[in-house]
Amino acid sequence: MLRYLLHKTGYALLTLFGVITVIFFLFNVLPGDPARMMLDQNENSEQLALVKKKYGFDKPIGTQYLYYLNDLSLISFHSKNSNDYTFLSEGKYNALPLFSVGNSAVVLKTPYLRESFQKSGKKVTQVIGNTLPNTVILAFFAIVIAILIGIVFGIVSAVYKDSWLDRFIALVSTLGMSVPSFFSAILFAWFFGFLLHHYTHLNMTGSLYEVDDFGNGTYIQWKNIILPAVVLGIRPLGVVIQLMRNSLLEVMSQDYIRTARAKGLSELQVIKRHALKNALNPVVTAVSGWFASMLAGAVFVEYIFGWNGLGKEIVDALNTLDLPVIMGAVLVIATTFVVINILVDLIYAYLDPKIKLQ
Repeated sequence: MLRYLLHKTGYALLTLFGVITVIFFLFNVLPGDPARMMLDQNENSEQLALVKKKYGFDKPIGTQYLYYLNDLSLISFHSKNSNDYTFLSEGKYNALPLFSVGNSAVVLKTPYLRESFQKSGKKVTQVIGNTLPNTVILAFFAIVIAILIGIVFGIVSAVYKDSWLDRFIALVSTLGMSVPSFFSAILFAWFFGFLLHHYTHLNMTGSLYEVDDFGNGTYIQWKNIILPAVVLGIRPLGVVIQLMRNSLLEVMSQDYIRTARAKGLSELQVIKRHALKNALNPVVTAVSGWFASMLAGAVFVEYIFGWNGLGKEIVDALNTLDLPVIMGAVLVIATTFVVINILVDLIYAYLDPKIKLQ
């Protein structure tokens, strides 16, 4: 197990290194001066020079790339010269000095995603930290909806194979997989949040936290999560239904299932005790991939419903060319994909003992 985890961790680090390299050079070859983006229309030559020196924009692109890797690394080198970009200025890192090498210090620190261009020097980690939990909550509720309804519908569809009920469920799942999320979001917001608002009491837009009208701070508005979670869960719901149906039909044709039936077990007992666990393998794989992709795929859903999550933050950052926020968000999403894939391999091996970790 330890060897397997080390092996997967090595591949994960290589994958993240590739993602870091791509996003750095992709966003640094865009036209425009990052220093001018930070200062907007208020820059002058002296301010530009100071900003370029502070953030290392005056260095060659290769040096800037090494600076970026140094910022993201848990163990990194930092100059003792206060004029250098890598100088450990107060508040820049949460660093623990390890040892010194010449004029540099080696420290252990948290990854530094730099500062937002548009939020008055606010750290990217703070920006993401304020919005990512909302997206995780939204994705969690969406995937729970997809799993619970999808597994039940998939079992019903498999048990009543080739019936009108099976065909109806297949039609619903196909529509769910084919309709774009942004279209579903607009349709649901208009229908349930506007036309039927008198009956549903749901809002067209709204986030998890809302400001109290009487100035008593913020409060949680749980009903605002219903529409975006349902919309975000529609596509994985269609996938789960089809995977559960096909997987269960394949498992139900195995010899050990016929043996269980010969022992006098009811169809419900056969499915519950023998077939369901093995049929869940492809569902677990699909669900894990969907959960990770929801962090990226929630962009349109969050923006349409006004949900204050990472997806909406990415759209706002794209509109204002806030490059550090965009790069940090992409990196967080990529890291989530990698971590979830490792966890899925472990869960998959647990559900099917025949699968070897190697």
